[in-house]
Amino acid sequence: MRSLSGATILITGGTGSFGNRVARHLLDLGPAQIRIFSRDEKKQWEMQRRWPGFRYVIGDVRDAGRLEEAMNGVDFVFHAAALKQVPSCESYPLEAIKTNILGTQNICATARAAGVKTVVALSTDKAVKPVNAMGTSKAMMEKLVCSQNQFGGPTTYCCVRYGNVMGSRGSVIPLFLRQIREEIPLTITVPHMTRFLMTLDQSVDLVFHAMTMAQGGEIFVRKAPACTVLDLAEAMRRRHSPRGAEHPIQEVGIRPGEKIHEILVNEYELQRVGETETYFTIHPEYRLPRQPSPQPLGSEYSSENTRRLSGFDQIDPLLEAAGVVEEYT
Repeated sequence: MRSLSGATILITGGTGSFGNRVARHLLDLGPAQIRIFSRDEKKQWEMQRRWPGFRYVIGDVRDAGRLEEAMNGVDFVFHAAALKQVPSCESYPLEAIKTNILGTQNICATARAAGVKTVVALSTDKAVKPVNAMGTSKAMMEKLVCSQNQFGGPTTYCCVRYGNVMGSRGSVIPLFLRQIREEIPLTITVPHMTRFLMTLDQSVDLVFHAMTMAQGGEIFVRKAPACTVLDLAEAMRRRHSPRGAEHPIQEVGIRPGEKIHEILVNEYELQRVGETETYFTIHPEYRLPRQPSPQPLGSEYSSENTRRLSGFDQIDPLLEAAGVVEEYT
């Protein structure tokens, strides 16, 4: 693993769920400094109460000049800043472009100029065969990041891509918890919709794996189980609601831009992957692997065909592993 001991690390969007959790892991690795870059001063103030030893930088990835200042002396960048709410990006797609695409280009350029060693950018399953503005902007983000190493240079760029991170801001679990506290029905889209399930700690492990293994231009994917939103709602009410299985569940229909099933690796990417028991590595087309693990043509890795969790006994252990949803979610 590339050593983080004595390193300076910049986390964009660092006041979110991922930033708080990765900070906890990074402290054990002896970095010289952790810089939290975000545009929300309230969340920075709240995070500073928990982690007073970090350096907090107010700024927006849309502002290349501010990023240039923040990148000074940085060794590693974890790029988590994004607009990721599907409905708001559907209403204001230009804002998704400004942050998720143009902001990422600013990250790439300023990191190269500052001599950063490695940039790991966080992406989403919605970037695969996108049907909404958020996913489309994230697909372009991946293209921007993964294109950076085809002409060489001192900085290694790569992406990680994952599905629903349990308990992260904007995920359905905090919504279910709020609805349980308020004693109102749990709202689901359609019962048979499936989503990948990954804990925050697993998302951090994926980022560290990418930083360790990247040669430049790869997209790293951690394999994950999935379940239907109905099964997740039923597990949540049994685990958290005083009414248990009697807590009502209400179907509200699919929101604009949503899919029934999500895809983490599409059929074209599966022709240039490396695969282990835990991870897929999607290699860039300009650096194909010597020993790929191609899958049958037409096959995809999706929330429909991955390992399916069903019933309380299968889902509850993962809810337990995910832990308590914290304030910053």
